[in-house]
Amino acid sequence: MNISFYWHTLRHLKFIQFYWRIRIQFYRRNLNLDHRNSTRQPSKKLCLNAQKPSSLTGPVTFNFLNESHSLENVTWGGKNIEKLWLYNLHYFDDLNAINNHDRLSWHVELLNNWIEINSPGVGCGWDSYPTSLRIVNWIKWQLYGNKLPENCMNSLVIQCRWLSNRIEWHLLGNHLLANAKALIFSGLFFQGKEANYFLKKGLRIINSQLTEQVLQDGGNFERSTMYHNIILEDILDLINVAKIYPECIDVNIVEGWMNTAARMLRWMKGMLHPDGQIGLFNDAAFNITPSPKCLHEYSGRLGIEIESHNNLNFDEGSRENRAYCNDESSLKLPSIKLNHFSDSGYIRMEGESFVALLDVAPVGPDYLPAHAHADTLSFELSIFKQRIIVNGGTSCYGLSHNRLKERQTSSHSTVEIDGESSSEVWSSFRVAQRAFPFDLNIAQNEDITSVSCAHNGYKRLVGKPIHRREWEINSKGFFITDQIEGDFENAIARFIFHPNVKLVSTAENKLILQIDNDEKIDLIVHAGKIKIKTSNYAPEFGKILKTQCLEVELINGYARTQLLF
Repeated sequence: MNISFYWHTLRHLKFIQFYWRIRIQFYRRNLNLDHRNSTRQPSKKLCLNAQKPSSLTGPVTFNFLNESHSLENVTWGGKNIEKLWLYNLHYFDDLNAINNHDRLSWHVELLNNWIEINSPGVGCGWDSYPTSLRIVNWIKWQLYGNKLPENCMNSLVIQCRWLSNRIEWHLLGNHLLANAKALIFSGLFFQGKEANYFLKKGLRIINSQLTEQVLQDGGNFERSTMYHNIILEDILDLINVAKIYPECIDVNIVEGWMNTAARMLRWMKGMLHPDGQIGLFNDAAFNITPSPKCLHEYSGRLGIEIESHNNLNFDEGSRENRAYCNDESSLKLPSIKLNHFSDSGYIRMEGESFVALLDVAPVGPDYLPAHAHADTLSFELSIFKQRIIVNGGTSCYGLSHNRLKERQTSSHSTVEIDGESSSEVWSSFRVAQRAFPFDLNIAQNEDITSVSCAHNGYKRLVGKPIHRREWEINSKGFFITDQIEGDFENAIARFIFHPNVKLVSTAENKLILQIDNDEKIDLIVHAGKIKIKTSNYAPEFGKILKTQCLEVELINGYARTQLLF
């Protein structure tokens, strides 16, 4: 491995990440197995959460990540099973999934079996992250009116105690929030001195981390649409549980969570395609979280409305957007709506027949680019309410050729120079030198709406090239213009088509695209040399679909592509 990869990866980490990564290797504190603890009396039941589809297809058969296994074959310890699948097994999400009461007897058997097989502190099921999710799911299940077996109640105390001493400070990010959420749930559910310690510790982490991890525009600082929704669900769950223990958490804290959730809901809404699902930027896939519709309905049950918090009305255009537009009054035009999420770095362009999601974002926080892809200046486009141009998505996390390929620039609808990625993604979750966008300009008048931006990710190459891209919508269609400044040998702009898009005609510089509703779209390359290649599209974990990709080779550092619809 190139030593510069290590240097450019490690130099961004915080001291606390180094310290805790070393400490956790040598931490051998004895676990107190005393399970004596009593529970608080909630004022009411939890309101219905955002339920996921069931993952339990038989008494001991699970389907996670589009992969089915029987517990009898894999066991709780896992045999040749990817770690993420095994983690899901230990989450116990199905306890609170759709129609969970139909599987009550299965759930009780699984709970007892988990206790019997998984000795305290032994196996990956006791890693801090699955422990955090399991604690929350077990407590939710009880608070929804079920009854945890006595051995599970005893174990729950031990799991909370174990977690409180193994907070994932070496990872930070969404793992740290999940740890804190579990501590708050356990601190509210139980009562006594130890429970108060859990609650205080969890609140301290949540209230410090939310201001860092949720940006002012509502986006999550890791710039992953999927993780954004994971954390949004976490916050909604915290609001839910706080409402049934009203004397335990200050009302101002809960109100702050509600305002944060409202900002996050607005961002989520802005990053959806007309099909109601997220755009695939950085690590992102469908069906890991409840659907955006379910999250929105959950927020409504909790009394959170986007419009009622800080005038967060998507259709009116954001205040951030006004600062970048040449003509503020043009935002009132009904034809093109433009929303700039300036803190996270994404832009939504929307007209009567299209939605474009544009990535002008950094890869993520410098110290935590684990879920970043080399997708700078990529975009996704829906026309006539159907996805047309997409990014490649995410099918796996394990260290593999597929994992690396899916993170590279070549798997995204943007420009690759000299066969290199715009950011040096490596291993499963590492990034060395990374691209940073600059020279963002947004202009809008009666005739044209355009967004242009550049990034410096390729300046590490010999010729120090700079990629500039402009998206423009006018009366003649949607245009994508790419330019390269500096020396290079080869530059390819890729446009990955959704699998439902069919090429019904191909000429020297023109394609005719057909989608499911028999609508046809003309794609014309005014500058550049075209090829049609096969590509992959991974909208879900464990699911890779073959699709087609238009490659446009830049001529003299220039390419211009037009879509007519």
